[in-house]
Amino acid sequence: MKLIFLGPPGAGKGTQAAVISKKYGIAHISTGDILRDNVARETELGLKAKKYMESGQLVPDDVIVDMVERRLKEEDCRAGFILDGFPRTVVQAEALDKLLEKLHITLDGIVYFDVPDDVVIKRLSGRRICKSCGAIYNIHSQPPKKEGVCDLCGGELYQRSDDEESVVRNRLKVYKEQTAPLISYYEKSDKFLRVDASQDSSAVVQAIVEAVKK
Repeated sequence: MKLIFLGPPGAGKGTQAAVISKKYGIAHISTGDILRDNVARETELGLKAKKYMESGQLVPDDVIVDMVERRLKEEDCRAGFILDGFPRTVVQAEALDKLLEKLHITLDGIVYFDVPDDVVIKRLSGRRICKSCGAIYNIHSQPPKKEGVCDLCGGELYQRSDDEESVVRNRLKVYKEQTAPLISYYEKSDKFLRVDASQDSSAVVQAIVEAVKK
């Protein structure tokens, strides 16, 4: 099973990717994780990316694509993989198409997580994280037993600055400007799958699995 997961921030791509990758024994590939790993290991690409990151610039597409290529060549990708949140732009999608052709890889599905803005805003602005153990809660759907206190370790819960409602709204605006055109790009493919990501997490996983099987 070789998949691309697309959708706005807060759509649940990472959550569902983790579930499906574990269920089917396939690799969960997040470009953010690849980037951090290469920087931490001080690889040639990691050092190149670090220069851009330290100067506050975006890491160029060719560096990201090179990292993705090396990741796809690793042993755990033989059984399959999920590209989580990549590509982000049409330019990256075109580069990925060339890369997959070069590696003789055929995708099984391009899954678009369709979710209304108000659901995304509620999910992200309601998220709270424990300062001590990193446990994640949501004041709307998965609140702690005691407000502001972690159930697991008693640590203090906080809201990330990028989860504040005004910031979330801006993230959605940027997504629509830069990433939403990908939908038009991929909709032409018979591998494009639109999934209602506003439903329960287990229902989303089931919908993805059934759609890919068909």
